Amino acid sequence: MVDFADEIGTPLQLLYYPPYHGKYNPIERCWGILEQHWNGSLFGDLETLLRWAQSMTWKGINPIVHLNDKTYKKGVSLSKRDMADVERRLERNPLLQVGHFDSTY
Repeated sequence: MVDFADEIGTPLQLLYYPPYHGKYNPIERCWGILEQHWNGSLFGDLETLLRWAQSMTWKGINPIVHLNDKTYKKGVSLSKRDMADVERRLERNPLLQVGHFDSTY
């Protein structure tokens, strides 16, 4: 997100979903549709799994599916100085931070 904000030269506004409320998160809803599409199927190889994922539809469109085999390092964190630099490029809506939700959202 930070790289994207830098690329477009505009701060991003971060929106937070209530904890454990997947119905508000379109990615979680998409995973639910994918699980229904798979319907408990067992896949013998990775290529079949990727083709099956590409064949699902959600809201009338097929997802873009690709294998990400990059290994991410565990335990990587930013120093306070580096995080302050990141924070200057992001904009948080105080009404949408954890603990500020009500039924109007």
